[in-house]
Amino acid sequence: HGILPALLAGTILAGILASTMSTADSQLLAASSAVSSDLFGDRVAKTGDKKKAMNAARFTLLAIAVIAAFIARDPNSSVFGIVSFAWAGFGAVFGPVVLFALWRRSNWQGALAGMISGGAMVFIWKYLVRPLGGVWNIYELLPAFSVSCLMIVIVSLLTKAPSKEITEEFDRV
Repeated sequence: HGILPALLAGTILAGILASTMSTADSQLLAASSAVSSDLFGDRVAKTGDKKKAMNAARFTLLAIAVIAAFIARDPNSSVFGIVSFAWAGFGAVFGPVVLFALWRRSNWQGALAGMISGGAMVFIWKYLVRPLGGVWNIYELLPAFSVSCLMIVIVSLLTKAPSKEITEEFDRV
């Protein structure tokens, strides 16, 4: 078909690959920086040794890259499936807590119970219930979100109500 379409296609593919590589390395660096500062930040900050901080960041980068390569090795997995599962987890763990922060009676015990039950239900639904098929073959976020909301309400009502100081601040805000 000629050299011009081949050059154009090559340029476009090179641009796509360059943007993919740029995004991937930025995500890898951001993740390793966040994890290393969260895990090793206090210990390294006390010593003030910048070389130790750099080595901790490098070790974390290597660990995250190995985990990512391990996940990418599965030929049946897709980026969409992995991201969808991760968002179900985030939605089931944090969504109900944010929503029920608007309820005056919710407390930290209810929030914690909702977060744990929602996160657990994402895995339970994905690996134990959804494979049954039929009516059970729905996206795991819906049942996990519902269980999390239910647990927040039940545990908040069964435990001590927030203190007067907290409810006054709630009303003020």
